[in-house]
This record gives sequence, structure tokens and C-alpha cells, in this order.
Amino acid sequence: MARVRLSVAERREELLRAAIEQIEARGVAAVRIADVAAALGVSNALVLYHFSTKEKLVAAAFAYAAEDDLAHLRKLLGRRTSALRRLRAAVRWYAPTGQAKGWRLWIEGWAVSLREPALREVARDLDRAWKAALAEVIAEGVEAGEFTCPDPTGTALRLTALLDGLAVQLTSYDGTVSRARAQEWVEEALARELSARPDGADEAP
Repeated sequence: MARVRLSVAERREELLRAAIEQIEARGVAAVRIADVAAALGVSNALVLYHFSTKEKLVAAAFAYAAEDDLAHLRKLLGRRTSALRRLRAAVRWYAPTGQAKGWRLWIEGWAVSLREPALREVARDLDRAWKAALAEVIAEGVEAGEFTCPDPTGTALRLTALLDGLAVQLTSYDGTVSRARAQEWVEEALARELSARPDGADEAP
């Protein structure tokens, strides 16, 4: 069956999704242009037409994944509910015990970004955006009197640092900590930072 002709934007998106899948499966170092092409049944030349080098393809794939994550974060934080509910929803989704996918992808990305400036910039921008978004909703909760937090920016940094660290433990060192225990630690940390009940019983119905 002939392949459906895609627009340039659709083709790029298809290639980026395939690249993400291949990076997750093989790792950044091992993945090749040929792997991405084979996954879609297209030629290497087509991939190189849109992304002239593997490095550019990888950087674009991570940028695409980052924007996808940020779009979901904005959706969670944009809900019409209390700041505390929105914050808990975001933290639970982002946590390695939640529904967020791709932790292996981002751990790969962090490692490679030590040597690749373009990828390092993508990771840094995502990190800054996450912290800023969490700090903003924390500040909203403080202003609304939902909880107390003298330093929303610091709290956002500590929470994301904990989540990132737990992701490494759960993804890279199987058996070091259980998913249930990790979730407990996240809830306890959130409660300490906001002077809130860890089980969410302090939230309004």
C-alpha cells in the first residue's frame, strides 16, 4: 500500500516521534539515522532532508518531547480548581510513580547534554519552565490562603530535585526504593513545604 503523502510539518512530527521511540529503546549513543528511517519504512535520505545530522535530529526530538510535557503541565495547572489540587495533580503526574512517560528518555538526555550544548539548552529550558510553572501556582495558593510557603521558587526547586532524583533511582537502580515508598516521600515533601496534610484531607471538596 502506498504511503500517504504528508505535509512537511506532519513528516517532521512523524520523524521526531519515531526518533523519541528509538532513543528510548536504544539510547542516544546507539541510535542511528537508519534506525529512525527503518521504523517508518522511509529512506535515510528523507530523514537527512529534514534533519541534516543525527545531532540535529536528537536535539529536535528532545525539544519536541519537552514541549509535549510542558503542554500537559499547562493543561493540569490551568484547571478551574484550587491551587493545591492543581499542584498535587502536576506533581503526581510528573513523579516517576505517576503517569508521566519518558523518564528513561530524559535520563539519557541529561547524560548526553554534558557533551552536547544544543541538547543541554533544551534540558535547561524545560527545567526552568517546570520550576517557574510550579512556583507560580504555589504563589497563587499562598495568595489565596490555601497554604503557607515563604519561598515558592525554592520550594519548586526542592520538589523537582526530589522528583528527578527519585526518577533516577526507580529507572536506573531497580529495587533500590519501591514505587509506593517513593510516592509517600513525594507526598510528605509536598506537605512539609506547604504546611498541608500529606493525604490531601485538607483540600476543600
